[in-house]
Amino acid sequence: MTITPIDPTTLKQWLDTGEAIVVDVREPAEYAAEKIKGATLLPLARVSKSTLPDCTNKKLVIHCRKGGRGGNACQKLLAEDPSLEIYHLEGGLDAWSAAGQQVIASGTRILPLDRQVQLTIGLAVLTGSLLAYFVNPLFFLLTGFFGAGLTFAGISGFCGLAVLIAKMPWNQ
Repeated sequence: MTITPIDPTTLKQWLDTGEAIVVDVREPAEYAAEKIKGATLLPLARVSKSTLPDCTNKKLVIHCRKGGRGGNACQKLLAEDPSLEIYHLEGGLDAWSAAGQQVIASGTRILPLDRQVQLTIGLAVLTGSLLAYFVNPLFFLLTGFFGAGLTFAGISGFCGLAVLIAKMPWNQ
């Protein structure tokens, strides 16, 4: 089948009529901080057909914060079973909130995983550059390491640093 993008209004109608199962592919801490009522947590790293909630006679809707991880989860599921009918919430939880739909919030704030990765890489590159300038030019290898990692992540779609950060205690 295919991945069909849907908007927050359509998803709200489906939820109100009991037509959809919503799967949130963010990390546990992100989900705990805020979520769509009734959404099931299934972090991207654990997404597979066998881990999906029972969605017999219901539409399967996948979402994340902005849409990137949700899209990756949809692709992962379709690669495993091309006959699946999957719906992807365009713009994710941000679009849901912007459309005025209800979000259950715990009051705690945690940086989304993608921003944690950006912060880690930015600090590592800045630190490596400063150390290379002031201490020893070999510290430029640190900046090269993170540049190579970003390049690999962009080409392959796999970010080892994101997987590592997702396993940190504050993201559980």
